[in-house]
Amino acid sequence: MIQKLQKKFALSEQGAKDLVKGVLSCALQNISFMFPVGILYCLVSDLLQGIHPIERFGFYVAGCVISLLLIFGTTYIQYNATYLATYVESGVRRIALAEKLRKIPLSFFGKKDLADLTSTIMADCTFLETAFSHFIPELFGSVISTILIGTSLFVVDWRMAFASLWVVPAAFLIIIFSAKRQEYINAKTMSVKMTCADGIQEYIETIQDLKANNAEEKYLKGLDEKIQAVERRTVIGEFSTAAFVILATFVLKFGIATTAFAGTILLANGTLNILKFFMFLLVVSRLYDPLQGALQNLAAVIATKTNVARMNEILDAEVQEGEKVLSNIGSDITFDHVGFSYNNEENILKDVTFTAKQGEVTALVGPSGGGKTTVSRLAARFWDASCGRITVGGMDILNTDPETLLSLYSIVFQDVTLFNNTILENIRIGKKDATDAEVIAAAKLANVDVFAEKLPDKWNSQIGENGCELSGGERQRISIARAFLKNAPIILLDEATASLDVENENLIQSALSRLIQDKTVLVIAHRMRTVAGADKVVVLSDGIVVEEGAPDELIRKKGMYAHMVKVQTESQGWKLK
Repeated sequence: MIQKLQKKFALSEQGAKDLVKGVLSCALQNISFMFPVGILYCLVSDLLQGIHPIERFGFYVAGCVISLLLIFGTTYIQYNATYLATYVESGVRRIALAEKLRKIPLSFFGKKDLADLTSTIMADCTFLETAFSHFIPELFGSVISTILIGTSLFVVDWRMAFASLWVVPAAFLIIIFSAKRQEYINAKTMSVKMTCADGIQEYIETIQDLKANNAEEKYLKGLDEKIQAVERRTVIGEFSTAAFVILATFVLKFGIATTAFAGTILLANGTLNILKFFMFLLVVSRLYDPLQGALQNLAAVIATKTNVARMNEILDAEVQEGEKVLSNIGSDITFDHVGFSYNNEENILKDVTFTAKQGEVTALVGPSGGGKTTVSRLAARFWDASCGRITVGGMDILNTDPETLLSLYSIVFQDVTLFNNTILENIRIGKKDATDAEVIAAAKLANVDVFAEKLPDKWNSQIGENGCELSGGERQRISIARAFLKNAPIILLDEATASLDVENENLIQSALSRLIQDKTVLVIAHRMRTVAGADKVVVLSDGIVVEEGAPDELIRKKGMYAHMVKVQTESQGWKLK
């Protein structure tokens, strides 16, 4: 049962156990509220028999005290089993999602965007937090207490019990039959919410370009339409839920009328005494209160299905696993007939075979979309190849834990990610236990000192969110400094010098030549002068290797590489007229 609850509501094992405790505590709480009804029944019984309440004063005082203690005790247990446990589980759930996102391959993120994932971790978790503290325990607790109390009523008088309780399954069936409709509406509502969130995020990220092109007003008009779509869908969803809940509640309340009607007939026939009739009216009036809330909770539980499905999509995603101990001999990177496709669609790589040798610089060049960046991602096991084999020093990376594998790599990507911290701390990410002297030494290799020494706080200067206080070239040099600091046996450079001027590019290349001794260097570049000094060039086009060899050798062959060099050489002479 615990495993089913984990899957059904995206819970941890402890969260599922706490949910069971919460349901039972809610059931006990509902039952405890019946004790005052029992005391009132005894009081009416005494009055009908001519017994003055003062004669049993001690009994009633004790009964009231016990009832209050039971209500207080069960409420305390219910609070701890629902609210407190839920908040703990909410934290565990968010951490579990974040941990899972850390382990799943990057191919998963091709289907997701930042707004969607953020919404799942924050908004969906918050909604489920409310569901597990209010909706679900109270719903199932009400069902359990109703079954127990209803069974007792059937023992007392099955006719009155039937007249009182027939409305319960009828009311719940109305909500259950509306489930498909509610799920459809909730899915549509979630879809327009994500579209709106994407639009807002896109607007914030592109506001500079929108202003520059006088397109802000037009974009905001489209964004306003998305916001209005969210409002319309939300209203439709709320109205639909309310309509079914109100109908079910009306049916439930009708049970009081049938109880009174059946009781009146049986009382007139002499087959029911006035005391039993009174008792049924008391119990039923109290019994319907938690059931009314249960109907609303059931509708809310149905609504959680969409949120749970979004969370389970992450939790059920296949993770990359492997040995946590490296078994490589050397650091040669070998691609052996490797193929790759996104989401089983058109192949990005079809049959790639080459070796990047230790102690050499291997450059990947070719037209845009040829598969160069994909090769670098596969080499670091950010994605897993669809077919073929990739090895590092003879070690199959598919059998190696990704985090363990990445200890062999220093990587600089085209898109640099920096943190709102100092220059020192941003570089120290490459090696968390590095001293300031080690960080600065690595930074100087990447020519970070050229601009860092000019800042007010020098190396301790804050660079803003994602390095917004720095230029593109300065940001990239910090990223390169991280790679120097990590000093791993394999270096991946994906357009690492794209934002550098010619002077700094030459300086970085000189630094790289000092760094690559006995290391494997894989460089991706569009500018041919960047790879002119490479030991080996691999030309990729349409997902296959069309040429490979030393730069001079490829120029003599007059193939694609020679053509790319020629075109770029000619383009350097272009000027405004």
